[in-house]
Amino acid sequence: MKIRRWWIVLLAAPALLTPAASARADAARTVASWSMDEPAGAVVMYDRSGNGLHGRIGREVGLGAGAYRFERLEPDTPPTRPQHLVAVADYDDLDPGDRDFMVSVRLRTTHKFGNVLQKGQATVSGGSYKLQIPGGRVQCWFRGSAGSVLVSAPRAINDGRWHVVKCLRTRDGVSLAIDGVKVAGRDGPTGKIDNRWPLSIGGKVDCDQVKVGCDYFAGDVDWVEINAIDHGW
Repeated sequence: MKIRRWWIVLLAAPALLTPAASARADAARTVASWSMDEPAGAVVMYDRSGNGLHGRIGREVGLGAGAYRFERLEPDTPPTRPQHLVAVADYDDLDPGDRDFMVSVRLRTTHKFGNVLQKGQATVSGGSYKLQIPGGRVQCWFRGSAGSVLVSAPRAINDGRWHVVKCLRTRDGVSLAIDGVKVAGRDGPTGKIDNRWPLSIGGKVDCDQVKVGCDYFAGDVDWVEINAIDHGW
């Protein structure tokens, strides 16, 4: 099954791939890597991959403890709080296109609400993707030209402990792993995803807390990494 095969490929470091690996696997690469260890007062989230996909840190994001802290905000209650977010400008590489594409996050929370990371929103042109945590259970959602696929973890992880979450979109479906174990997957094509929106961490960039909730995340995020495989289908 292709989801399982490419899950293994993407979890492996590209340098560890053997000569017997397929030509497509050789194209695996890191798109962005944000270690989120900037000191208090910093305004730039640096991309450690060397690709220069730096972000802007909102003034309300807590820094200085080796991770970013997002305080709890009341859901669907004005006013909006755009300084609660970290935003990375739209770069082509941050759009999955038709590639296998994985988003990895290390986080901890005791809350049960919010969008951890997303690019685009539910109805925007070009599709979208996001990692959210309703009810304390992680969900991965990818929406593209061929449809949308949502996968949900069977158990909540809002236990105040650190967890590594990986959302993988392949040509054939979406898989979710937590702490190195695959916990959910669903078949179904999503097609091309290519929007003109920034990538946001901590909630939505376009919302009013009345008709459109900002879905602000509450908790800590230690790092975020994005990996992709260019297929040339």
